[in-house]
Amino acid sequence: MADTLTAREGAEPAPTSPAAPARPAHQEPLSGAKLIVGTIALSLATFMNVLDSSIANVSIPAISGDLGVSPNQGTWVITSFAVANAISVPLTGWLTTRFGAVRLFVTSILLFVLSSWLCGVAPNLEVLLAARILQGAVAGPMIPLSQSLLLSSYPPHKSTMALALWGMTTLVAPIMGPLLGGWISDNMTWPWIFYINIPVGILAAYATWAIYRERETPTRVLPIDTIGLALLVIWVGSMQLMLDKGKELDWFHSTEIVTLTVVAVVGFLFFLAWERYEKHPIVDISLFNGRNFSAGVVAISVAYGLFFGNLVILPLWLQTIVGYTATDAGIVMAPVGIFAILLSPVIGRNLPKMDPRWVATAAFITFGIVSLMRSRFTIDVDTTTLMIPTLIQGAAMAMFFIPLTSIILSGQPPDKIPAASGLSNFVRITFGAIGASVSTTVWENRSAMHHAHLVEQVNPYNPIYNAQVEHLMQQGMSHMQAVGVIERTISQQASMLGANDIFWISGVMFFGLIVFVWLTKPKGGGGGSADAMGAH
Repeated sequence: MADTLTAREGAEPAPTSPAAPARPAHQEPLSGAKLIVGTIALSLATFMNVLDSSIANVSIPAISGDLGVSPNQGTWVITSFAVANAISVPLTGWLTTRFGAVRLFVTSILLFVLSSWLCGVAPNLEVLLAARILQGAVAGPMIPLSQSLLLSSYPPHKSTMALALWGMTTLVAPIMGPLLGGWISDNMTWPWIFYINIPVGILAAYATWAIYRERETPTRVLPIDTIGLALLVIWVGSMQLMLDKGKELDWFHSTEIVTLTVVAVVGFLFFLAWERYEKHPIVDISLFNGRNFSAGVVAISVAYGLFFGNLVILPLWLQTIVGYTATDAGIVMAPVGIFAILLSPVIGRNLPKMDPRWVATAAFITFGIVSLMRSRFTIDVDTTTLMIPTLIQGAAMAMFFIPLTSIILSGQPPDKIPAASGLSNFVRITFGAIGASVSTTVWENRSAMHHAHLVEQVNPYNPIYNAQVEHLMQQGMSHMQAVGVIERTISQQASMLGANDIFWISGVMFFGLIVFVWLTKPKGGGGGSADAMGAH
């Protein structure tokens, strides 16, 4: 449930916190056709947003090939969106207070549609990245506001059902994303992965305005932490540029990478110092003083970084090494949402009766097992073997986001819940972008290392090598062709071993994160999140 973190965003009004939007206060619930249309409109906008974070994953080879860049550079299409999205999330509360939840939500949708069109018409990678940055920035308020408006549409005793309906869209989108992206890449042209947002967005914006314009939230002018925002953009942007361009520029042998690293570190330290003493901080750093919040955020953010990194590597590996089409890669990725959709309502309904630490532990164990299963893949792996761990991973997703969100918000006073939810969401999204960059870098480095080791065995003094060359020549190949086939096989094997290393490291780290889960002491089973939902 990829964005359940913000599910409690509007549980209580928080006029003093600019970190996340407060829920529209004292609104009468909707009923009948208005409730149905309103729920569909908000869900469509959420679906479009989440879909866009996954639809590009399987289309990276197609985009890279068309624009004449490497697949690793193509992954910037994913990370640029994620970083811009992370930076804009903390602004949601201030923008909501200034302009109103409904106006901001509808404007975000329309700007998202515009930026999607700009992505589709981009003639080169630079323009595409600029459009993706705009798209990620305007998408920031959409998910928290969709939850806030949805909660205001339902009576208090049905708030859990409202969030379950909302959650279904965030789980269906990751299934549809790879499938739709793969089919479009194989049968149409890649710009259509962005053009499909245009009719969906216009419909969602029109329906939302028609239903909710009379339910606008109060507005007032609040000061904005401009220095904090500038420092946030500087350190996050520098860090992501450093991660994305590091492998291309040979990391710290490059003056540019060293400069970006220094700017990121210094910017981050200044940001921490400024936010601690600013009267209206864009990020409430004091939340990390709480054990549940700090340990819970570390667990959910690092795990999401590992999850998202693997989500980027897997379709790239399937298409560039195993030889799958984009559609086939999408089909392999799709089962991840099946158990997630089936189990999420069950987990949500029963979580208040359980200790969320045990549920989160089960999620990490499952994630770890899935990663270790993938670490045993070979270049001859069959589709069934590929899909089994993906299917199992869906169960881990259902047990992952909801309990950890509960732990993070457990014990928070009502006026801190929106800020806590907004900050945890920001950290998680940032780690997702870091995970995508780090995983592609590690994959490339480990593949190069394995290639070097394998090539050591390829020499005229190795009888196995000579026998293989002789066998290929007997099939009608020239000596050069036989050597070329062996080199291609070595490259495939090296990339496979590099991917195996990433999966193995991820599995070990998932097991290690269980420690952070048990550093927390959630109060009353469902914790703050359950209370927050009931507080409406």
